Amino acid sequence: MKSRKVRVAVATVICAYAAQVGLHMSEQVLVTIMACGVALIVGIAHEDHGRRDIPAPPRDETATTPL
Repeated sequence: MKSRKVRVAVATVICAYAAQVGLHMSEQVLVTIMACGVALIVGIAHEDHGRRDIPAPPRDETATTPL
C-alpha cells in the first residue's frame, strides 16, 4: 500500500462499508466523503502524470532563425 491512490481508495471504501453496516451518517455526508475520495484520486493521478518525463519534440533550428 505504498500508492497514495490505493490508500485513499481503501479509506473511501471502508467509510462506505461502515455506513452500510450501521454507522449512522446522513446520505449527504456519505456522498461528500465519496466525492472527496474520488477528487483526491483524480488529483493524485493528475499530479503523477505531470511528473512523467515527456521528451519534447526536436526543435527545427532553421525555422526559428531570423532572416
